Amino acid sequence: MYFSQQVVWITGASAGIGEALAREFARAGARLVLSARNMTELERVGAACAPAPVLLLPLDLAQADTLPACAEKVLAHYGRLDVLINNGGISQRSLALETGLEVHRQLMEVNYFGTVALTKAVLPQLLSQGSGQIVVVSSLVGKFGSPYRSAYAASKHALHGFFDSLRAEIWQSGVGVTIICPGFVRTGISINALTADGSPQRTMDAATEQGLPPEELARQALRAIARRREEVYIGGRETLGVYLKRWVPSLFSRVLRRAQVR
Repeated sequence: MYFSQQVVWITGASAGIGEALAREFARAGARLVLSARNMTELERVGAACAPAPVLLLPLDLAQADTLPACAEKVLAHYGRLDVLINNGGISQRSLALETGLEVHRQLMEVNYFGTVALTKAVLPQLLSQGSGQIVVVSSLVGKFGSPYRSAYAASKHALHGFFDSLRAEIWQSGVGVTIICPGFVRTGISINALTADGSPQRTMDAATEQGLPPEELARQALRAIARRREEVYIGGRETLGVYLKRWVPSLFSRVLRRAQVR
């Protein structure tokens, strides 16, 4: 019961990994803040987390200037924050050559700038407490690039750069930083992924459909967070790509060219 009575704020909580995390934290006895754009879906997830205390707080990560006010609402409601789960984001499925620059900007705005802005909004509170944990749900493509995901991979690589630096700056503060890198997880991420013109793909990738159940990812993620792991890779055989890229990059390149990633 490590998380009993801890205040846990989850973005992207209306579906997929965020919903699975919300349910798992509720079972662990946490007090929740659930955020996403879709209030109707947030209400559904909040009801599923009963009897855990839940604050529903809609937000849009693309509107970074609104996020400090959201942080103030959380602190006014609970008086503290123990874990921030930066999970909200969008993906992409299109060739780099064909992808409009605005699509790149949109992914960076949501996945990177929104996440950084929210973290900076709560960081003073965590530092003043001398405790807490910042968790980032990144991706394996935050560690290596993959076809049809150039903008998505770039945004996730940016998160690693920022949060690795932040961890090195605050390591004596009592505030931890955990980066979770999922592989293929069976969610709607590919259905909602942006294509070259910014419209959603609206279809499920075969690799995503065969991926890890989000509930299993959530269970493994909570264990990693409780152990205050710095970085963890969760998925199937695709997690081996991290080590191939690090130790045998030429072999990894050949494997990636043949990989069925859609």
